[in-house]
Amino acid sequence: MKKIRCAWCESSDLYKDYHDKEWGAPVYDDQKLFEFLILETFQAGLSWITILNKRENFREAFDKFDYKKIANYQEDKFDELIQNAGIIRNKLKIKATISNANAFIEVQKEFGSFSKYIWDFVDGKPITNTFKTLAEVPATTPLSDQISKDLKKRGFKFVGSTVIYAHMQATGMVNDHIVSCFRHKEV
Repeated sequence: MKKIRCAWCESSDLYKDYHDKEWGAPVYDDQKLFEFLILETFQAGLSWITILNKRENFREAFDKFDYKKIANYQEDKFDELIQNAGIIRNKLKIKATISNANAFIEVQKEFGSFSKYIWDFVDGKPITNTFKTLAEVPATTPLSDQISKDLKKRGFKFVGSTVIYAHMQATGMVNDHIVSCFRHKEV
């Protein structure tokens, strides 16, 4: 019997695998949350499949998303990243990744972990939506607006409401699998 999935992931096996194993599953690990945040910022203006296709390249280029290392990147590392054809070579997004690593560390210092900070916006548990079609799924919500505003106040870049809502979906803060999708009940 064929699994029913959210329609957005049916175009490739990589998309299906990501959908089936990661998207919408709650993430509480700071390292993984940072990875998703950075990938989401690079996705701004692009398709998610573009980012997924380059994900391993991003991991290699950005030291497996080790935010402590990234926070200390110097000009030579920046220049190396700009030359790396395996990633999105956007100067502003690369600079934002470095400054976001520093902001991420500051949030950890204040709250004990980035996970505690971000999950407090949803009282520590996912919001489960009951959308029947993809057309019902929003690009932003008042909550993503609020989180975006707070992150920007803390010095984060490329964290507009759409990016933050995508981050919330990816890390399971919201369950936006359509109700007929087999993952809706699983996550």
